[in-house]
Amino acid sequence: MILITGATGNLGKATIDFLLRKGVSANNIVALVRDVAKVEELKAKGINIKIGDYDDYTSLTKAFVGVEKLLLVSGSDLEKRGNQQENVIKAAKESGVKHIYYTSFERKNETKTSPIHLVATAHINTENLIKASGMDYTIFRNNLYLDILPMFFGENVLTTGVFLPAGDTKAAFALRMDMAEAIANVLTSEGHENKDYAFSNTENISVPEMAKILSEVVGKEINYVSPPVDVFVDALSDVGVPIEYVKMTADFSEAIRQGEFETFKTDLEKLLGRKPTTVKEFLTQVYS
Repeated sequence: MILITGATGNLGKATIDFLLRKGVSANNIVALVRDVAKVEELKAKGINIKIGDYDDYTSLTKAFVGVEKLLLVSGSDLEKRGNQQENVIKAAKESGVKHIYYTSFERKNETKTSPIHLVATAHINTENLIKASGMDYTIFRNNLYLDILPMFFGENVLTTGVFLPAGDTKAAFALRMDMAEAIANVLTSEGHENKDYAFSNTENISVPEMAKILSEVVGKEINYVSPPVDVFVDALSDVGVPIEYVKMTADFSEAIRQGEFETFKTDLEKLLGRKPTTVKEFLTQVYS
């Protein structure tokens, strides 16, 4: 039995779909959900539904009974997810889960000087807890999603250009669907015990290079401006963008600028059995 947490989220749903495509019976897949109002699509596919809340330890131990493989998709609550994911790990151990898989993230700087320290801390602590649990584990070190580029660029990118404090440092952005497919491949094959896999693209590319590609895709010049962080924050705040979003974008842009997501180590192509989706392919699909 394979259980997927975050089953109503983008990565969780996509992973379930790939498992079904690979021939895994819906009866052998469990979706852990918190909100029963969001499960109709999963129910229609025949997926087993278990109700569980990361903050309710008892609900987790009940949901995990009979599960052999558990995919822990990292939680979205940045403030609480460290404790929440610790609950999942302990409950999985108590319930007899044999193998736990975790969607972590790519990084270089694991100190408090990292511009994304809040994000990094929960991931690193979760990895350490998993590795100390005694269960077999597989860690997926996800790079930045290609899917976030339209959000980073903004809805008016084709008229105003790219305004992002990311400098000209490269990063190995990869498509979320490619990661989901690779995760499904790992979940349905052997030999992945106690391994860390780098889910990065085979190409590293900078934001100014992306702007040039986007220019080619849409047939007009898309300018790129990399402002100082304070200028970026003030500019977006002045036009009413929520400050939480502005700061998060600024922090990740600074991490890109510092080279946190530039890497030449990746297992994604090997696990997919093909080249991952390129930046040009993605931008063409979204903007052409």
